[in-house]
Amino acid sequence: QVQLVESGGGWVQPGGILALSCATSGFEFSERAMGWYRQLPGRQFELVASITAGGQYTDYGVFVKGRFTITRDNVHNPLWLQMNELEPDDPDVYFCNRDTSYGSVPFSWGQGTQVTVSS
Repeated sequence: QVQLVESGGGWVQPGGILALSCATSGFEFSERAMGWYRQLPGRQFELVASITAGGQYTDYGVFVKGRFTITRDNVHNPLWLQMNELEPDDPDVYFCNRDTSYGSVPFSWGQGTQVTVSS
């Protein structure tokens, strides 16, 4: 059974930093491109960042503007998202899942981790 457990969210002031992590199990992590998502109003998931199975290539939503970095560890199976220069538009619940950019069906979604940015 696939499990995705996100953590690391919290409250920061504008310009602050957070490091999200995703613990995974139940599938061959090293064989899957992965991504971080946020949930839009109406419950649609928007891809924030993605990383190939081997970790060589990454891609980011245009709204990221160079502030976030996605990384992975294919030995111990975590996925990370380093979030720098957080802005008031960034608050949301962030989720990890397989990269669905090319039509893959996502795994069952975890609980996500809440990011709050305010003064």
